[in-house]
Amino acid sequence: MQSPSGHGVRPCGVQRNDSLRQATPLPPSVSRVGYDQCFEATMNNAPDDGCPADQRLLRRPGRTMPDALRRFVAETWVFRRQEELEAGLRFARLAGALEQLATPETLVELARRAAEDERRHAGMCELMARTYGHAVMPPVPLVARETAPQALGFHERVLYDVVAACCISETESTAGLTSVLAVDGPPRVRAVLRDILRDEVAHSRLGWAYLAHAAQSGSVAFLSPYLPAMLEESVSPRLFAKGLSDAEGSMLLAHGVLPHARKLEVFIQALHDVVFPGLERCGVDTTPGRQWVEHCRRSGA
Repeated sequence: MQSPSGHGVRPCGVQRNDSLRQATPLPPSVSRVGYDQCFEATMNNAPDDGCPADQRLLRRPGRTMPDALRRFVAETWVFRRQEELEAGLRFARLAGALEQLATPETLVELARRAAEDERRHAGMCELMARTYGHAVMPPVPLVARETAPQALGFHERVLYDVVAACCISETESTAGLTSVLAVDGPPRVRAVLRDILRDEVAHSRLGWAYLAHAAQSGSVAFLSPYLPAMLEESVSPRLFAKGLSDAEGSMLLAHGVLPHARKLEVFIQALHDVVFPGLERCGVDTTPGRQWVEHCRRSGA
């Protein structure tokens, strides 16, 4: 059911408040679009608990959490902000490279849109970090890191980047967000995660579509020995909540953070269920990647 404005009908007692939204000062690095996403997420999903809508918008999720856990959640959202900013730069670079390679325009446009999505996600993540009490943000990255080996030719480097960024990282992100959303949590957190998840699915599909396109034009088997490096790049030890109790881990899940044990489980399952089979269908031997996973398991990564 839609309201005349095109947004979902709000719960009883929750009214639109554009004056509050427009009057809210934003940090320079937070986009108005990102803020609007958080605003609409809260206004559309907040329960009608008798609290005025404006106060419900500003009320912080996690306000009853222990300080150490709240700081960890805030820092995780900061880390996500940085990842999203870097991903936006990477997709912008990939869009230009794909266009240079005369890639089908639909895929080039998907890459351009992905760059915009990631910048919007970064704004949403920053707002969530501030919501959990983190006031000072790291510098905004200005240049995307080069991850593809320089020894490869231009076409091969582009394919390497697409596979690493989309087929692996975005697919893993999709799996992680899906797992987090299986647990109830604050409406604003869930709404932001759902918005990001929807886009990450599209970014993952971009990678698989381009890999299939490249495989139709020639062999992509050269990617095989590079899989361990791609996987290593996609793993973020900073997101691992080592040493937390089961109770604390459950609390993290409710606020959008995968604890260490669950994160590793989701990561490996997504590799075996989605990533490795997809690569193999396109002619990439995944033995080096599977060996990397087993090594990580044995070493307790």
